[in-house]
Amino acid sequence: MKIRNAVLVLFLSSITALAQTSSWNIDPNHSTAQFTVRHMGLSNVSGTFNKVSGTAQMDEKDFTKSSVDAVIDVASVDTRVEMRDNDLRSDHFFDVAKYPTMEFKSKRIEKQGDGYKMIGDLTMHGVTKEVTLNMDQPSGIVTDPKGNSHRGFSASTTINRKDWDLKYNNLLQSGEAVVSDNVRIQIDVELVMKKS
Repeated sequence: MKIRNAVLVLFLSSITALAQTSSWNIDPNHSTAQFTVRHMGLSNVSGTFNKVSGTAQMDEKDFTKSSVDAVIDVASVDTRVEMRDNDLRSDHFFDVAKYPTMEFKSKRIEKQGDGYKMIGDLTMHGVTKEVTLNMDQPSGIVTDPKGNSHRGFSASTTINRKDWDLKYNNLLQSGEAVVSDNVRIQIDVELVMKKS
């Protein structure tokens, strides 16, 4: 009897744990990865990667037990200047013919003030490095007119592009780089719950 009760408790605990975890898809139509870099030390130039996809596992009781995997189509880069976009796609920078995507895989999430920090591996240009994203509090769940569940979150960080072997640059007459090494990244994600 004791063994049977122990098995029953374990079974019910497993069901409860599963009920606390939900699976989500990144909605590519409402998600973007944006970047900003300093140009000649004078102005900020911004761009967007328009094609973002991936999945998330959300723990409804403890967000720090959640995880996110995201994939960005690098060829979808858009800075509103065609010549610059083509240069970014070339082997001067992203080399999309050889490295068509960049990927982020979270490893852990930690509470940080009113939000969180998400630590994970960013693979870009054939190089994988650990990065930390500062996240806001994920939104609550919203149901659309078709009955689909949605939620969202935003995250940001700053990276040094040379850490991913993105070293190409022109120099000013002063010897300073035209494009800054530091790149600010802003990610805005909308999630749609997977249907069972």
